[in-house]
Amino acid sequence: MGTMPCTARYAAHTLLAALALTGCSSSAPPSAAGSASTSAPTPASPVQVCTSLVSYWAKETLLGTKWSGLDWEQKGLSNDQYAIHEDAVAAGRTEERTAGRSKALELIDRFVAQRCAEQGGATRSSENQTPPV
Repeated sequence: MGTMPCTARYAAHTLLAALALTGCSSSAPPSAAGSASTSAPTPASPVQVCTSLVSYWAKETLLGTKWSGLDWEQKGLSNDQYAIHEDAVAAGRTEERTAGRSKALELIDRFVAQRCAEQGGATRSSENQTPPV
C-alpha cells in the first residue's frame, strides 16, 4: 500500500477544503437567519414519543423486517412500552389472520395510541423507577 499520487492527494485536499467551507456557511436565507420572531419547535410529549416508537416497532415486528428481532433495549423501549409492544403485536397478528395485513397495521396504530395515552407515555422501566419530569 503506497502513497496516493500527487493529483489524487490534491483532489482530496481540495474536496476537504470545499466541504469545510460550505459547512460553515448559513443554510438559511438571510431574511430567515436574522429574524427575531423564530420560535423553537415544541418538544414531543411522552405520549407522542411512546405512540410513535412503539407503533413503529410493533409494525416492524408484524412485518418481520430485518431489525424487528432487536431486543427492547436496542429498540429504545421502556419496560412498560415493551409490554404495550407485545400486546399490540399479538392483537395485530390476530387481526391480520381475520382482516388482512393493512387492517392489522391500522389496529396497531390505534391500540398503541390508546395504551400510551392511558399510561402517560409508559416511561416506567425496571432500571428507572422514577418517570422523567
